[in-house]
Amino acid sequence: MRRSTLRAAAALGAGAVLLATAACAPPEREQDAASSDAAAATSAEDLGGMDALVEAAEAEGELNVIALPPDWANYGAIIEAFEAEYDITVNSDQPDAASQDEIDTAKRLAGGDRAPDVFDLGQAVALANTDMFAPYQVATWDTIPDAFKEPTGLWVNDYGGNMSIGYDSAKVPAPTAVADLLEPEYRGAVALNGDPTQAGAAFAGVVMASLGSGGSADDLAPGVELFRQLKAAGNFLPVDPTPATIASGQTPVVIDWDYLNAAQTAQLPTWEVVVPAGAVTASYYHQAINADAPHPAAARLWQEFLFSDEGQNLWLAGGARPVRAEAMVEAGTIDEEAWSALPAVEGEPVLLTPEQSDAGAQQLASTWAQAVS
Repeated sequence: MRRSTLRAAAALGAGAVLLATAACAPPEREQDAASSDAAAATSAEDLGGMDALVEAAEAEGELNVIALPPDWANYGAIIEAFEAEYDITVNSDQPDAASQDEIDTAKRLAGGDRAPDVFDLGQAVALANTDMFAPYQVATWDTIPDAFKEPTGLWVNDYGGNMSIGYDSAKVPAPTAVADLLEPEYRGAVALNGDPTQAGAAFAGVVMASLGSGGSADDLAPGVELFRQLKAAGNFLPVDPTPATIASGQTPVVIDWDYLNAAQTAQLPTWEVVVPAGAVTASYYHQAINADAPHPAAARLWQEFLFSDEGQNLWLAGGARPVRAEAMVEAGTIDEEAWSALPAVEGEPVLLTPEQSDAGAQQLASTWAQAVS
């Protein structure tokens, strides 16, 4: 689960700075005509159609992705399927990184062959960095609801879910509301997936806590206060949860997306998942192309694959809700068994607007560290 941070080293002395810059700078890359055309393409039609896009992408031969854990929303199977369908090698960097790490890495490696070609970001980080994205509209563009895409294709929501509480029923009682986690039975047990100032899942966890504590999407202070109380009571566990910590019992309660929590039942039969009534927090991740992508054709082909029926059903197989689900249900192309197996939700989900997300990110930037330190 996305959790790592990046560190930069400094060179000493004026001469050392120049030498270090020359030695450590990303290698210059050369693009052929097809890749250069792809870098400006806003649709496959700009390149002459899907066959031309596939040809240009396979000529590049590689795709750089970042922050895509294999067990996150079925990304392992998605990458394997993409490689099997096309003659393209997927280079997966920092699979456990947070959304902000994706942006930081792209800036650090800008101009080099190792920079990420595509991003998969939480809303707050995505909306703060749209100047780094290249507009692109996939072939299935018209079946993606308008509310889930930037009009020119700078970003498009790809998959989502609802925030949930996963818990080991053999170790702790079943919670029905976020306030239940303040009870003594949860001492040293409650983990949040990441830092909410950097990771989308953790940010949504605070939103859920706020909704369940009398707050709203416009005011996350009650959610921050709940975590402050969890910390004071000794219930908040400052450990980023992983499948390993869940299996070992180190993190018996995890606040995370329902599709990630539900996936843990395969390795821990006593693991249960609940979406608290009255605090249903929905969110979709943002897919975007790096405007400085070293493999611009492969980046665009990746988008075409993700938003195809095949790609959307692969996310669904991982328990995530694909953004094109309604259109696919209507067209009869959705995986009915996987669709019907999604966790039940009681109440109307709250989906933050871009303005609410931005305001919430600013609020957490100034209050979160003090609350849980």
